[in-house]
Order: sequence, then structure tokens, then C-alpha cells
Amino acid sequence: MNTLTVSALNNQIKSLLESTFERVSVEGEVSNVTYHSSGHVYFSLKDKDSTIKCVMFKANALKLKFKIEVGVHLVCDAALSVYVPRGEYQLNCFGAVPAGSGALALAYEQLKKKLQEKGYFEEARKKPLPKFPKKIAIITSATGAAVQDMIKVANKRWSLLKIIVINTLVQGENASYQIANNIKYADKLGCDAIVVGRGGGSIEDLWAFNEERVADAIFGSKTPIISAVGHESDFVISDFVSDKRAPTPSAAMEILLPDKTEMFLYLDSLQDRLNDYKNVLISKKTEKLLNLKKIIKAKSMSSRIKFMLDLANTYKKSAALAKNHFINQKKSELELLGQKFLAADPAKKLLPNTAQIVKDGKSISLSMIKENEVFFVMDSSVKIKSKALEIERV
Repeated sequence: MNTLTVSALNNQIKSLLESTFERVSVEGEVSNVTYHSSGHVYFSLKDKDSTIKCVMFKANALKLKFKIEVGVHLVCDAALSVYVPRGEYQLNCFGAVPAGSGALALAYEQLKKKLQEKGYFEEARKKPLPKFPKKIAIITSATGAAVQDMIKVANKRWSLLKIIVINTLVQGENASYQIANNIKYADKLGCDAIVVGRGGGSIEDLWAFNEERVADAIFGSKTPIISAVGHESDFVISDFVSDKRAPTPSAAMEILLPDKTEMFLYLDSLQDRLNDYKNVLISKKTEKLLNLKKIIKAKSMSSRIKFMLDLANTYKKSAALAKNHFINQKKSELELLGQKFLAADPAKKLLPNTAQIVKDGKSISLSMIKENEVFFVMDSSVKIKSKALEIERV
């Protein structure tokens, strides 16, 4: 038996193993994942009884659509390699697919979960679409059928619109870079809205709209964005991040643009309402003007003079009536007093050949006269002023 050095033994093992297991397909659950700064990915595959170390170098890792994460079941296309200095062997993985589901489906769910946790799908951050856009940008293939459908619908619905078509690769390895860059470019054009989309296709055809760089560009845009990718049943990551999702490119135009026919009908209804309002307003203002005219006329100088003259005539007539009434009343009272006075005249109460004693206008008896007191002796025709020189009582 020949004695071997450690290095020689490891080299023999390397030669034997690598030639025997030149290409293998291995399934297992991922554990201990490390993404190195070099771009290489180090991880382990395990089942319930065993574990094997794995490496996927940068060039192969960049081809993956999904992220290798702990707990994911993978089927790896690999070759067995031996690292001679440490006598360790590992799988050099050229590619990997998720066991039981497609790589794209897993990548889709991974990115969707990541962006949702970052708040990319929050309704509160979504920007409202303009009611009457004047300029929009369409990011799509300039030679595809989708852009022609969108322009056709736009011309039919709303003619007062400037459309900027930014020719963009929407399928293939570099499509996501162009889409993201053109979104950033369109955001600087002062457009009212941006439409990002393409026609239908397989999940591989639409995959550029599931890339994180596209989601970042949509999220960072200050201009409202509509995602219009594929058919109604197709959902891509850009649909969730954008401000509005359209089921088809043509539907994006229907969502974004007002219908000119509907607008004409709406304008007609506004015109009718305006006319009704105008007529009511004119009627009210006319009535108010007539009332003001009456008030002004009533308060004019000629009206005031006429009013004062009418008032003076009325007062004069009333005063004349009141004066005549007063005079007539006083005449009646005077006549009544005269009659009473005549009735009370003492001279008319005397008998023939008799006289009466009167003092202070009153008839008194002779016994009431005092010495040196002045009084009158009168009958119906004669009145004598007298003085009591001497009084004798009998």
C-alpha cells in the first residue's frame, strides 16, 4: 500500500467525485443563506437526515427570477466539487427552481410581499387622476398593437389631448431597465398622467412589469400613473404600485379620458340650467327694480310736495270742519247760557209795583243789609243804587 499525502488524497477524491457526479439534480430545503458582497450566494440544502453545502456564483445567481430564502424547497441543477485545501465538498449550483411551483410565481409572491411591507400598495399614497388631461405620456412599444388601440380610443373620446409615445422595450431581459428609465424621463415632461403598459402575453412576456426596479420608478413618480398590462385576468406588480390599474391598454384611455359625447350632453344640461337660473334671476331683479322705482318715486321731491299739499288740504278741511263744529257748539252753549241767564234774572221774577234788594248780583232780604252798606233796589225797569244810612229794626 502506497502512503499518500493529505493533498494527494484530496486530489484523488476530487477527481473521483467530480467525474462521477459531473451533473446532478438535488432537491432539498434551503437553510443558512448568505448573499456575499461579491454577488455569490452560499446556502445549504437539507432533508430530514442530511445536509449539503451549496454555492451559486454571481453569473448564475443573476439569472434567478426569485430570491433564495430559508425554508424554500429547491431543485438545484449542480455539479459536485471538492475544495482541496480543506477537504470539503459542496454543490456548485448552475440553476435552481422552486419545488412544486414555478420560479416566476415564487419571485412574484416574494416581491409582492416585500413591496407591500414597504407600503408601496397603500391607497393613501395613490395620486388622483386628472379630470381633464391636456398632455399624457404612453410608455410602451411604438410598434405594438396596444399603442394603436390606445390612440384610437383617445381620439374618439377626447380630442383636446397631446399624446407623447415613448418607445420602450416591454419584453425581454433588458425591458425592465428601459421601462424604469422611461418612467423617470416621462415624469419630467410635465404631463398630466402617464400610461405604462402593453398587450397580452405569457407570464414570461409580461415579466418586466414584475421587476422591482419598475415598481421603484412608479412609486417615485410625481405624475399619476396608470398600469395597463395584458388582459383583464393578468395581474402584475406594476398594477399594485401604480395609482390606477386598467384591465387593458384601451381601458386605460377610457378610465383616464372623459367622453366628449357625454361632455356635450353635460354642457347642454348646464346651458339649460344656466338659462333657467338666468330667467329666474332676471325676473327677481326686475321685480326688485320696479319696487325700487316705486320707492324712489314715492320719495321724490314732487311726490313729497304733492303729499304735503294733499296733507295740508286734508288738514285745512279737517280744521275748517272742526272750527265750524266748535263755533256751532259754542253758539249752542251761549244760547243755552243766555236762556238760563234770562231765566235767572231777578227782575223778571217781581210782581207789578214791587222791587227787590240786590247785592253782588243776588237777591237778598232787607234784613241782610248792614249800616253804610251799598246795594241796589230794582224792579223790571228801574235799578237804583242805594246806601243804608241808618237801620231801624222793627
